[in-house]
Amino acid sequence: MKILPLLLTKPAILVGGQAVIEGVMMRVPGAYCTAVRDPVGKVHTDRYEFKSLTEKSKLWKKPVLRGIAALFEAMRIGFGTLQWSADIAMPPEEGSKKPTKLGNFFSVLFAVALAMLMFMVGPMWITTKLLNIEKEALAFNMVSGLFRITFFVIYLGLISLMKDVRRLFQYHGAEHRVVYNFESGSEITVANAQSFPTQHPRCGTSFLFIVMLSAILIFAVVDTLIISVTGTISLGVRLLVHLPLIPLVMGLSYEVIKLSAKNGSSFLVRVLRAPGLWLQNITTRQPEDEMVEVAITALESAFGEQYSEMVGKKYMAEAIA
Repeated sequence: MKILPLLLTKPAILVGGQAVIEGVMMRVPGAYCTAVRDPVGKVHTDRYEFKSLTEKSKLWKKPVLRGIAALFEAMRIGFGTLQWSADIAMPPEEGSKKPTKLGNFFSVLFAVALAMLMFMVGPMWITTKLLNIEKEALAFNMVSGLFRITFFVIYLGLISLMKDVRRLFQYHGAEHRVVYNFESGSEITVANAQSFPTQHPRCGTSFLFIVMLSAILIFAVVDTLIISVTGTISLGVRLLVHLPLIPLVMGLSYEVIKLSAKNGSSFLVRVLRAPGLWLQNITTRQPEDEMVEVAITALESAFGEQYSEMVGKKYMAEAIA
Protein backbone atom coordinates (compact mmCIF):
# COMPACT_ATOMS: atom_id res chain seq x y z
CA MET A 1 0.00 0.00 0.00
CA LYS A 2 1.34 3.42 -0.94
CA ILE A 3 1.78 5.77 1.98
CA LEU A 4 0.93 9.37 1.16
CA PRO A 5 3.12 12.04 2.74
CA LEU A 6 1.52 14.41 5.20
CA LEU A 7 0.82 17.69 3.42
CA LEU A 8 1.02 20.92 5.32
CA THR A 9 -1.83 23.09 4.13
CA LYS A 10 -1.62 26.85 4.13
CA PRO A 11 -4.16 28.71 6.26
CA ALA A 12 -6.99 30.37 4.32
CA ILE A 13 -7.55 34.09 4.72
CA LEU A 14 -9.72 36.77 3.15
CA VAL A 15 -7.53 39.69 2.13
CA GLY A 16 -8.55 41.79 -0.82
CA GLY A 17 -8.92 45.36 -1.83
CA GLN A 18 -9.90 48.01 -4.29
CA ALA A 19 -8.20 50.86 -6.04
CA VAL A 20 -9.63 54.27 -5.17
CA ILE A 21 -8.74 57.81 -6.22
CA GLU A 22 -5.03 58.25 -5.42
CA GLY A 23 -5.11 55.30 -3.06
CA VAL A 24 -6.07 51.77 -2.12
CA MET A 25 -8.61 50.16 0.18
CA MET A 26 -7.54 46.91 1.85
CA ARG A 27 -9.98 44.57 3.54
CA VAL A 28 -8.82 41.99 6.10
CA PRO A 29 -10.69 39.76 8.55
CA GLY A 30 -12.65 42.07 10.85
CA ALA A 31 -11.74 45.41 9.31
CA TYR A 32 -10.96 47.47 6.24
CA CYS A 33 -8.84 50.56 5.72
CA THR A 34 -8.41 53.07 2.92
CA ALA A 35 -5.12 54.90 2.40
CA VAL A 36 -5.04 57.95 0.12
CA ARG A 37 -2.29 60.41 -0.78
CA ASP A 38 -3.41 64.04 -0.80
CA PRO A 39 -2.17 66.71 -3.26
CA VAL A 40 0.74 67.71 -0.97
CA GLY A 41 1.96 64.13 -0.60
CA LYS A 42 0.61 63.19 2.84
CA VAL A 43 -0.99 59.74 3.19
CA HIS A 44 -4.30 59.66 5.07
CA THR A 45 -5.93 56.49 6.42
CA ASP A 46 -9.54 55.68 7.30
CA ARG A 47 -10.11 52.40 9.16
CA TYR A 48 -13.36 50.68 10.15
CA GLU A 49 -14.12 47.53 12.11
CA PHE A 50 -16.39 45.32 10.03
CA LYS A 51 -18.26 42.07 10.56
CA SER A 52 -19.81 40.51 7.50
CA LEU A 53 -23.42 39.39 7.34
CA THR A 54 -22.08 35.91 6.58
CA GLU A 55 -20.53 35.88 10.07
CA LYS A 56 -23.72 37.07 11.75
CA SER A 57 -26.23 34.76 10.07
CA LYS A 58 -26.15 31.03 9.27
CA LEU A 59 -28.56 31.64 6.40
CA TRP A 60 -26.24 34.07 4.61
CA LYS A 61 -23.31 31.71 5.10
CA LYS A 62 -24.81 29.13 2.75
CA PRO A 63 -23.40 28.70 -0.79
CA VAL A 64 -24.63 31.25 -3.36
CA LEU A 65 -26.28 33.36 -0.63
CA ARG A 66 -22.86 34.08 0.88
CA GLY A 67 -21.71 35.32 -2.50
CA ILE A 68 -24.70 37.65 -2.86
CA ALA A 69 -24.13 39.05 0.65
CA ALA A 70 -20.37 39.46 0.17
CA LEU A 71 -20.73 41.24 -3.15
CA PHE A 72 -23.37 43.70 -2.00
CA GLU A 73 -21.24 44.43 1.07
CA ALA A 74 -18.26 44.98 -1.21
CA MET A 75 -20.29 47.41 -3.31
CA ARG A 76 -21.43 49.35 -0.26
CA ILE A 77 -17.90 49.58 1.14
CA GLY A 78 -16.53 50.40 -2.30
CA PHE A 79 -18.82 53.35 -2.93
CA GLY A 80 -18.08 54.75 0.53
CA THR A 81 -14.32 54.48 0.18
CA LEU A 82 -14.39 56.01 -3.29
CA GLN A 83 -16.25 59.05 -1.97
CA TRP A 84 -13.81 59.44 0.95
CA SER A 85 -10.82 59.12 -1.37
CA ALA A 86 -12.25 61.82 -3.64
CA ASP A 87 -12.62 64.19 -0.68
CA ILE A 88 -8.95 63.64 0.28
CA ALA A 89 -7.34 63.50 -3.15
CA MET A 90 -9.47 66.26 -4.68
CA PRO A 91 -10.55 68.55 -1.83
CA PRO A 92 -13.25 71.05 -2.86
CA GLU A 93 -12.06 74.55 -3.56
CA GLU A 94 -12.87 77.20 -1.00
CA GLY A 95 -16.43 78.40 -1.44
CA SER A 96 -17.50 75.45 -3.56
CA LYS A 97 -20.33 73.19 -2.41
CA LYS A 98 -19.62 69.67 -1.25
CA PRO A 99 -21.79 67.01 -2.94
CA THR A 100 -24.75 65.99 -0.76
CA LYS A 101 -25.68 62.41 0.12
CA LEU A 102 -28.75 62.76 -2.10
CA GLY A 103 -26.58 63.94 -4.97
CA ASN A 104 -24.22 60.98 -4.47
CA PHE A 105 -27.20 58.61 -4.38
CA PHE A 106 -28.50 59.85 -7.73
CA SER A 107 -24.99 59.67 -9.20
CA VAL A 108 -24.74 56.00 -8.19
CA LEU A 109 -28.27 55.33 -9.43
CA PHE A 110 -27.41 56.88 -12.80
CA ALA A 111 -24.21 54.81 -13.04
CA VAL A 112 -26.10 51.58 -12.27
CA ALA A 113 -28.84 52.44 -14.81
CA LEU A 114 -26.22 53.21 -17.47
CA ALA A 115 -24.46 49.91 -16.78
CA MET A 116 -27.76 48.02 -17.09
CA LEU A 117 -28.48 49.76 -20.38
CA MET A 118 -25.03 49.05 -21.82
CA PHE A 119 -24.52 45.49 -20.62
CA MET A 120 -28.04 44.05 -20.28
CA VAL A 121 -30.69 45.90 -22.26
CA GLY A 122 -28.46 46.91 -25.19
CA PRO A 123 -27.05 43.45 -26.04
CA MET A 124 -30.49 41.79 -25.84
CA TRP A 125 -32.16 44.54 -27.88
CA ILE A 126 -29.51 44.32 -30.62
CA THR A 127 -29.77 40.52 -30.74
CA THR A 128 -33.57 40.74 -31.00
CA LYS A 129 -33.47 43.31 -33.81
CA LEU A 130 -30.64 41.82 -35.88
CA LEU A 131 -31.33 38.09 -35.63
CA ASN A 132 -34.45 35.95 -35.69
CA ILE A 133 -33.41 33.62 -32.86
CA GLU A 134 -35.67 34.76 -30.01
CA LYS A 135 -37.07 31.23 -29.52
CA GLU A 136 -33.64 29.56 -29.59
CA ALA A 137 -32.70 30.07 -25.95
CA LEU A 138 -29.04 29.00 -26.04
CA ALA A 139 -28.25 30.69 -29.34
CA PHE A 140 -29.93 33.93 -28.28
CA ASN A 141 -28.06 34.11 -24.98
CA MET A 142 -24.74 33.16 -26.56
CA VAL A 143 -25.05 35.97 -29.11
CA SER A 144 -26.29 38.57 -26.62
CA GLY A 145 -23.56 37.39 -24.22
CA LEU A 146 -20.96 37.91 -26.94
CA PHE A 147 -22.28 41.45 -27.50
CA ARG A 148 -22.14 42.02 -23.72
CA ILE A 149 -18.53 40.89 -23.47
CA THR A 150 -17.57 42.95 -26.54
CA PHE A 151 -19.16 46.10 -25.10
CA PHE A 152 -17.39 45.46 -21.80
CA VAL A 153 -13.96 45.15 -23.42
CA ILE A 154 -14.55 48.26 -25.57
CA TYR A 155 -15.72 50.20 -22.50
CA LEU A 156 -12.62 49.23 -20.52
CA GLY A 157 -10.37 50.11 -23.46
CA LEU A 158 -11.94 53.54 -23.91
CA ILE A 159 -11.87 54.58 -20.26
CA SER A 160 -8.26 53.36 -19.94
CA LEU A 161 -7.29 56.18 -22.31
CA MET A 162 -8.28 58.75 -19.68
CA LYS A 163 -5.39 60.04 -17.55
CA ASP A 164 -7.24 59.77 -14.21
CA VAL A 165 -8.42 56.25 -14.98
CA ARG A 166 -4.88 55.18 -15.94
CA ARG A 167 -3.71 56.30 -12.48
CA LEU A 168 -6.61 54.39 -10.91
CA PHE A 169 -5.49 51.30 -12.83
CA GLN A 170 -1.94 51.83 -11.56
CA TYR A 171 -3.23 51.78 -7.99
CA HIS A 172 -5.18 48.65 -8.94
CA GLY A 173 -1.87 47.07 -9.93
CA ALA A 174 -0.33 48.20 -6.63
CA GLU A 175 -3.16 46.62 -4.68
CA HIS A 176 -2.69 43.28 -6.46
CA ARG A 177 1.06 43.26 -5.97
CA VAL A 178 0.79 43.93 -2.24
CA VAL A 179 -1.87 41.21 -1.85
CA TYR A 180 0.45 38.80 -3.69
CA ASN A 181 3.36 39.90 -1.48
CA PHE A 182 1.29 39.29 1.67
CA GLU A 183 0.06 35.86 0.53
CA SER A 184 3.60 34.76 -0.40
CA GLY A 185 4.86 35.10 3.17
CA SER A 186 7.85 37.19 2.09
CA GLU A 187 8.70 40.47 3.81
CA ILE A 188 6.30 43.18 2.69
CA THR A 189 8.37 45.92 1.10
CA VAL A 190 8.02 48.08 -1.98
CA ALA A 191 10.82 46.19 -3.74
CA ASN A 192 9.33 42.76 -2.95
CA ALA A 193 5.81 43.81 -3.94
CA GLN A 194 7.05 45.23 -7.25
CA SER A 195 8.43 41.80 -8.16
CA PHE A 196 4.92 40.27 -8.31
CA PRO A 197 2.47 40.42 -11.27
CA THR A 198 -0.22 43.05 -11.49
CA GLN A 199 -2.71 40.41 -12.72
CA HIS A 200 -4.41 38.51 -9.89
CA PRO A 201 -6.71 35.51 -10.58
CA ARG A 202 -9.27 36.62 -7.98
CA CYS A 203 -9.60 40.18 -9.25
CA GLY A 204 -13.00 41.78 -9.65
CA THR A 205 -12.32 42.10 -13.39
CA SER A 206 -11.95 38.32 -13.67
CA PHE A 207 -15.05 37.91 -11.53
CA LEU A 208 -17.11 40.08 -13.89
CA PHE A 209 -16.01 37.95 -16.82
CA ILE A 210 -17.12 34.80 -14.95
CA VAL A 211 -20.45 36.56 -14.24
CA MET A 212 -20.96 37.20 -17.95
CA LEU A 213 -20.21 33.57 -18.82
CA SER A 214 -22.50 32.30 -16.05
CA ALA A 215 -25.27 34.61 -17.25
CA ILE A 216 -25.24 32.96 -20.69
CA LEU A 217 -25.88 29.51 -19.23
CA ILE A 218 -28.34 30.52 -16.51
CA PHE A 219 -30.40 32.79 -18.76
CA ALA A 220 -30.46 30.09 -21.47
CA VAL A 221 -31.92 27.57 -18.98
CA VAL A 222 -34.51 30.09 -17.75
CA ASP A 223 -35.51 31.07 -21.29
CA THR A 224 -35.87 27.40 -22.25
CA LEU A 225 -38.29 26.87 -19.35
CA ILE A 226 -40.34 29.94 -20.30
CA ILE A 227 -40.53 28.93 -23.97
CA SER A 228 -41.51 25.35 -23.05
CA VAL A 229 -44.45 26.69 -21.00
CA THR A 230 -45.63 29.67 -23.11
CA GLY A 231 -44.34 28.70 -26.54
CA THR A 232 -42.78 32.12 -27.02
CA ILE A 233 -40.72 34.83 -25.33
CA SER A 234 -40.29 38.56 -25.93
CA LEU A 235 -37.59 41.09 -25.11
CA GLY A 236 -39.80 42.57 -22.39
CA VAL A 237 -40.30 39.20 -20.72
CA ARG A 238 -36.57 38.49 -20.91
CA LEU A 239 -35.76 41.78 -19.19
CA LEU A 240 -38.41 41.25 -16.49
CA VAL A 241 -37.00 37.80 -15.73
CA HIS A 242 -33.26 38.30 -16.29
CA LEU A 243 -32.74 41.50 -14.30
CA PRO A 244 -33.99 40.07 -10.96
CA LEU A 245 -31.79 37.01 -11.54
CA ILE A 246 -28.56 39.05 -11.58
CA PRO A 247 -27.91 38.51 -7.82
CA LEU A 248 -28.29 34.74 -8.36
CA VAL A 249 -25.82 34.85 -11.27
CA MET A 250 -23.37 36.80 -9.13
CA GLY A 251 -23.77 34.36 -6.22
CA LEU A 252 -23.10 31.34 -8.43
CA SER A 253 -20.11 33.11 -10.02
CA TYR A 254 -18.73 33.79 -6.55
CA GLU A 255 -18.78 30.03 -5.86
CA VAL A 256 -16.88 29.43 -9.11
CA ILE A 257 -14.21 31.91 -8.00
CA LYS A 258 -13.92 30.21 -4.61
CA LEU A 259 -13.51 26.80 -6.25
CA SER A 260 -10.92 28.17 -8.66
CA ALA A 261 -8.90 29.54 -5.73
CA LYS A 262 -8.68 26.00 -4.30
CA ASN A 263 -8.10 24.23 -7.63
CA GLY A 264 -5.93 26.74 -9.44
CA SER A 265 -3.70 24.12 -11.08
CA SER A 266 -6.48 22.29 -12.96
CA PHE A 267 -6.75 22.75 -16.72
CA LEU A 268 -10.41 23.87 -16.64
CA VAL A 269 -9.69 26.52 -14.00
CA ARG A 270 -6.73 27.85 -16.00
CA VAL A 271 -8.95 28.12 -19.08
CA LEU A 272 -11.67 29.98 -17.14
CA ARG A 273 -9.10 32.32 -15.60
CA ALA A 274 -7.30 33.17 -18.83
CA PRO A 275 -9.76 35.77 -20.26
CA GLY A 276 -10.04 37.57 -16.91
CA LEU A 277 -6.25 37.72 -16.56
CA TRP A 278 -6.01 39.03 -20.11
CA LEU A 279 -8.57 41.76 -19.32
CA GLN A 280 -6.40 42.83 -16.40
CA ASN A 281 -3.82 43.94 -18.96
CA ILE A 282 -6.29 46.81 -19.38
CA THR A 283 -7.51 47.32 -15.81
CA THR A 284 -4.12 47.12 -14.10
CA ARG A 285 -0.99 49.09 -14.93
CA GLN A 286 2.56 49.13 -13.62
CA PRO A 287 2.41 51.12 -10.35
CA GLU A 288 4.92 53.67 -9.17
CA ASP A 289 6.79 52.94 -5.93
CA GLU A 290 4.82 55.67 -4.16
CA MET A 291 1.58 53.89 -5.10
CA VAL A 292 2.83 50.60 -3.67
CA GLU A 293 3.74 52.46 -0.46
CA VAL A 294 0.13 53.60 -0.16
CA ALA A 295 -1.15 50.03 -0.70
CA ILE A 296 1.22 48.72 2.00
CA THR A 297 0.03 51.46 4.38
CA ALA A 298 -3.59 50.43 3.74
CA LEU A 299 -2.81 46.78 4.49
CA GLU A 300 -0.81 47.57 7.63
CA SER A 301 -3.45 49.96 8.95
CA ALA A 302 -6.26 47.48 8.21
CA PHE A 303 -4.61 44.80 10.36
CA GLY A 304 -3.69 47.34 13.03
CA GLU A 305 -2.03 45.78 16.06
CA GLN A 306 -2.28 42.31 14.49
CA TYR A 307 -0.08 43.23 11.51
CA SER A 308 3.17 41.79 12.88
CA GLU A 309 1.39 38.52 13.77
CA MET A 310 -0.20 38.13 10.32
CA VAL A 311 2.72 38.81 7.99
CA GLY A 312 5.49 36.36 7.22
CA LYS A 313 3.20 33.35 6.61
CA LYS A 314 2.13 31.71 3.37
CA TYR A 315 -1.62 31.94 2.90
CA MET A 316 -4.20 30.33 0.67
CA ALA A 317 -6.54 32.98 -0.67
CA GLU A 318 -10.22 32.56 0.16
CA ALA A 319 -12.21 35.13 -1.82
CA ILE A 320 -12.08 37.93 -4.37
CA ALA A 321 -9.03 40.15 -4.17
